[in-house]
Amino acid sequence: MPLDPKALSLALAQTPQASPEGLETLHSALCRREAPAFQRAAQASTASGDTLLVACTQEQRLFLELNEQTEGAAGVAERPIRFVNIRETGGWSRDAREAMPKIAALLAAAQAPAAQPVTTVGYRSAGRCLVIGDAAAAAAAAAMLSDKLDATLLVEGGPLPQAHELPVQAGRLTSLRGWLGAFDAEWESGNPIDLDLCTRCNACIDACPESAIDFSYQVQLDACQGHRACVRVCEAPGAIDFTRAPRRDGARFDLVLDLRAQAAFAMHQKPQGYFHVAQDPRALIKAVLELREAVGEFEKPKFFHYQPALCAHSRNEQIGCRACIDVCSAQAIRSDASMKGKAPAKGLRRPATPEAPTSSGGGIVVEPHLCVGCGACSTVCPSGALSFAYPGPADLGLRMRGMLSAYAAAGGRDAALLLHSEGAGARAVAALGRAARTDKAVRGVPARVLPLALWHTASVGIDLWLAALAQGASQVWVLLSDEEAPEYRQALAAQMAVAQAIVSGLGYRGEHFRLIDSAAAGDARTLDTLLAAAPAQTVARAARFAVQADKRPTLEMAIEHLLAQAPQPHDDIALPATGSPFGSLLVDTERCTMCLSCVGACPRAALADNPERPELRFIEANCVQCGLCATTCPEDAITLQPRLWLADAGKARKAPRVIHRMEPYCCVRCAKPFGTLRAVEHMIGKLASHAAFQGKAAERLKMCSDCRVIDMHRNPDEVRITDIPR
Repeated sequence: MPLDPKALSLALAQTPQASPEGLETLHSALCRREAPAFQRAAQASTASGDTLLVACTQEQRLFLELNEQTEGAAGVAERPIRFVNIRETGGWSRDAREAMPKIAALLAAAQAPAAQPVTTVGYRSAGRCLVIGDAAAAAAAAAMLSDKLDATLLVEGGPLPQAHELPVQAGRLTSLRGWLGAFDAEWESGNPIDLDLCTRCNACIDACPESAIDFSYQVQLDACQGHRACVRVCEAPGAIDFTRAPRRDGARFDLVLDLRAQAAFAMHQKPQGYFHVAQDPRALIKAVLELREAVGEFEKPKFFHYQPALCAHSRNEQIGCRACIDVCSAQAIRSDASMKGKAPAKGLRRPATPEAPTSSGGGIVVEPHLCVGCGACSTVCPSGALSFAYPGPADLGLRMRGMLSAYAAAGGRDAALLLHSEGAGARAVAALGRAARTDKAVRGVPARVLPLALWHTASVGIDLWLAALAQGASQVWVLLSDEEAPEYRQALAAQMAVAQAIVSGLGYRGEHFRLIDSAAAGDARTLDTLLAAAPAQTVARAARFAVQADKRPTLEMAIEHLLAQAPQPHDDIALPATGSPFGSLLVDTERCTMCLSCVGACPRAALADNPERPELRFIEANCVQCGLCATTCPEDAITLQPRLWLADAGKARKAPRVIHRMEPYCCVRCAKPFGTLRAVEHMIGKLASHAAFQGKAAERLKMCSDCRVIDMHRNPDEVRITDIPR
């Protein structure tokens, strides 16, 4: 790497844990002939209690071994060692000599404080494994597992081996639910031969005159002529019974190996503990190796944090926002409103576990055992009720701000933040750097592009993207791979369309957000071209605010800072209809009766009434465009209007404004207002022809509740049961 020691020393001076002495030595063979220098650093960091940072990931295993062999050096549990890649991401590039600010940013990110710990979700597996598929293939797969697991075969045809070594069930799988350690399987069978009782003596095959029985030990009913010779020769085992009714059986398993062409689960992200390999030999070997180790107790992070009070999914059993349910590729999220008061359908039994969610009578339920940690639900959630916890927004925001601050302080300009996954995304970035080392036509990762690895690319959304721009980034790019489900790509594209509309509406020139598909790029040269895009206009002064744990405050601070420095802001920015977390409401005043159902339905207090007079008030900054008001309105008088209203420097959207008012209807007896003119007239018109509301009863409809009771007591002979107010 053509590193400039002087420039690198100046860049490193901007990192949080910079040495006051600056850069003393630039090592070129630290993992080999200069290894003693690492050992001295390991001893020194132990004495000082500092984190040891190594700017090399290729020889990470060797450095960890050296640390263990170094006398006086603490283990990684006592003093962490952090590794950061500056070679493929910056040094192996035609921009290497200009990449010192980027290297400072990468080192700053590596030295960021560790994320807050999260709770975990537990699994327990005793090794009960269900193998589903053709008999021969299932038996062969089970043979590779039987020394480690307690395997059961569920076969759907094909010859069985002669030896009856494993429990075998014949039938068609009808239901499979659950996760690692808690799969509930159900199957049905209508064949006369019970494979669990069959001894495979082959007497039935020999006795059948139509050859309707083969080595699958099942009767081919369309060929059977009813001689029942097979029943007579199977008298002792009693495995054949033509009078047996079709059976539905079920059992619980810890693991499932599915060899069929069609998977039992349709979602993109299958439950942990379920392996679908079809006819792929490589996938089978990989699954067998993982299954053999899947016995014991396991845990994973609980990836999400849910605040029911902020959820805009449902109110009063009316459904509004369902963005998280639609985007979840693991089907780990369901509506609690739609399940309230209903028994689960047959086959939807959920295993009782200590971590199983409980119904709250509304909102959503997220099953942590099925959640795979993509974070897409938090990205599309408009209210911030769901947030990603591994790491949380505040921790990731601190890391991003540290990168951008170090980059700018070291003289970097027009930073493009490249968000990628820790798996396929990191490999694509490294492959580009390696190609630049040997292919003169490949530039490598540009000096202004700052790669940032995430647990999952779908876990970061519009709040952190806009925060990054406010804190000095020129662009935010997301590098996709084959890991992302189609739902994630659509959600990210929709969110980026909203973010770009906001930034463009503020007058910032250029393309600030982009999805880059590494799989579609195909090779390093194509990816190299995609990363060479021109920078976009950004803020003149970077913001210093800290990203909050809640989404809406972060969005408001980012927009406020972007607006303060906007080149040519518009007061009213139209936003795409899909995925917008901001907007207004259009009320059809000819249809609205001021019943105020929308006020009671609004989960964010964006709608309110006026206790003094019939008015409907609206605070636009509180609206998350969930649609509950429109769903609840009995007159269909409300329409959502996605937009970002920035009149009066953004203050107007935070103040309540009247969006509809009506003349009050006053009691004909005491003149006290008790309803709206339109609502009362509408009611009188509807009941005018009703026999129970004639004469005095019709007049009472024009009275307030107090006067109505007084009038009924004064004229008791005229009161009908239907006149009693409810």
